[in-house]
Amino acid sequence: MQKKQPITYSQVGDDYNTKDPIKKLAQTAAASTAKHLKETFNYDEIPGSHGESAFVWQVSENTFMASVIEGLGTKNLIADEMRKITGKTYYDIIAHDCVATIINDLTTSGAKPLVLHAYWAIEDNSFLQDKKRMEDLIQGWKTACDKSGVAWGGGETPTLKGIIRPGTIDLAGSAIGIINPAKRRITADKIRPGDRIIFLKSNGINANGISLARAISKKLPEGYATKLPSNTMFGQSLLTKTNIYANMIQDLLDNEVDIHYISNITGHGLRKVMRALQNFVYIIEKVYPVPELFLFIQQHANLLDKEMYKTYNMGQDYAIFVPTKDVEKTQNIISKNGFKSLNAGYIEKGGRQVIIKPKNIIFEGKTLDLR
Repeated sequence: MQKKQPITYSQVGDDYNTKDPIKKLAQTAAASTAKHLKETFNYDEIPGSHGESAFVWQVSENTFMASVIEGLGTKNLIADEMRKITGKTYYDIIAHDCVATIINDLTTSGAKPLVLHAYWAIEDNSFLQDKKRMEDLIQGWKTACDKSGVAWGGGETPTLKGIIRPGTIDLAGSAIGIINPAKRRITADKIRPGDRIIFLKSNGINANGISLARAISKKLPEGYATKLPSNTMFGQSLLTKTNIYANMIQDLLDNEVDIHYISNITGHGLRKVMRALQNFVYIIEKVYPVPELFLFIQQHANLLDKEMYKTYNMGQDYAIFVPTKDVEKTQNIISKNGFKSLNAGYIEKGGRQVIIKPKNIIFEGKTLDLR
């Protein structure tokens, strides 16, 4: 019997070995431009925030601002295919997930979201003529903004014939937030040995590793209509809404939880736990049971656990780092906000690593040579 060849994310989506050096080069160039903040406005860049989820700068003694830009990727292509099966547009979910992707990065800095701008690029105006799809997109975007407590400030809808594929849309956006008082600012220099790692339970695949999931659908006899063990269609499971954590993070800060760091588990999977540049070992003692969607992807892509955990969240969303004294309070507030959490591990001195004990996986720092 011929052995099935694995389908890796680098083959069908992002090759991080190619992309990360370019991103690092861009981050280095960007950092050199921070002089303009100081020279023109007398504002101070927060050192090291280039390459973090959000860029942070100080505007007064007790106030910081943060900004971020993010894109949804190719998740809307799944919605387009699922509409052929069920008749639903799913663009309320697609819009929600784009906003969630932006806001969840912004709030890792401790920022309260202020304004969000939309970027919707299309091939030509025919995309806009589908009234139901556009109504769902607009309503989903508004509802997600309301859920995040952010003002939808406007946006740009360029027509990019020859760049965007006919019948599709490229969804992205940027957001600005405020950190006040200054003690609410969350930066990597607060991390200490002995800190506990709290994982939030993810609601699904979010917006990462979608290209691999799409490649798998093409190899299934029933495509996205293929049923998972729970009898949910593969495509439906891929379209679960991403959690939005803005209000929960503010609730933690309002209750004076001493958050030392937050890492949003997106691209690079659980390697993102070691996003900070300090030399620490992140010991993961517990992980959530692998959701059936990821088991399905793993089975049909023929991938080892290590490849899955370096690509997907595998059931873990945010990693929140807090001192031991704040663990119980943190988990109580998370629960009050309707989310589930896991007191998953701890930090110790050593070389930069993530050690996932239940899976016998070790990620070395050199595999995430990027902030």
